[in-house]
Amino acid sequence: MAKEKKAKDLEDLPGIGPTTAEKLKNAGYDSFEKIATSSPHELEEVAGIAVETAKKAIAAARDSLEMGYESADVILERRKNIGRVTTGSSELDALIGGGVETQAITEAFGKFSSGKTQLGFQLAVNVQKPVSEGGLEGNVIFIDTESTFRPERIKQLAESLKMDPDKVLKNIQVAKAVNSDHQMILVDKMDEMVKAGNVRLIVVDSLTAHFRADYVGRGALGERQQKLNKHIHALQKLADTYNLAVYVTNQVMDNPGILFGDPTTPIGGHVLAHAATYRLYFRKGKEEKRIARLVDSPSMPEGECVFRVTSDGVKD
Repeated sequence: MAKEKKAKDLEDLPGIGPTTAEKLKNAGYDSFEKIATSSPHELEEVAGIAVETAKKAIAAARDSLEMGYESADVILERRKNIGRVTTGSSELDALIGGGVETQAITEAFGKFSSGKTQLGFQLAVNVQKPVSEGGLEGNVIFIDTESTFRPERIKQLAESLKMDPDKVLKNIQVAKAVNSDHQMILVDKMDEMVKAGNVRLIVVDSLTAHFRADYVGRGALGERQQKLNKHIHALQKLADTYNLAVYVTNQVMDNPGILFGDPTTPIGGHVLAHAATYRLYFRKGKEEKRIARLVDSPSMPEGECVFRVTSDGVKD
């Protein structure tokens, strides 16, 4: 039996004609990778094609990319490309395996003024440093959802590291998300920017604030979690595709059901708990001291460390 000819262009995919291909391209689905990693309902929504047709197109795109099984040694080889961004504290770096990892989502949750946002600022500066100094020589996209982004603070951190503050600020693209839908769109439309702008770090501060405000009450919980799930998977897809690091902060609430021990619980439930690769819980200590606890990681043991947030940044 003759081997089926592999599709070379979007129009070659089954059920996708020139008009549909144009619609897909306009919606940002301009490559086989994008089609292959989409869900049928997503394509139905953006291009108005039937779910069954979408399934066939996705299967054909996956076939062209040979997205199937691969041996573990091939995966190990690919993982050698993983980079790490230093947090500024060697203790905190050691806790998470050497710094904030690319191809992964690192989440920090904790009460206000526990150091979550400060670490985001520090990473946005550190990622621009040479690899030999714990950076990735790359640029940053910063999604600000709570109006907490402070260029003055970035300037201060850059100066304390003897870096050119103007250059450091130019390399950080900031978007202010007005609600959860806008936040999702900012991430969905990020591909071109990431490709063109040598982006090696995405910071979302905070990931959950808008979802918490837009979906109030138990009745809206299902929809909120679905949207949050889609959003966090879009971030993971960017991390995997472009070998970049994603750092997100998360709000907390007090769980009244916990009578003994710490009642502080992160927002986002199981969806976020499963999606974040590294989960850090930050607590405020005396003066500049902060305590970080590693709650979840695929390869590192649970543990705690102490770091400081000073005027010069995150330190041991």
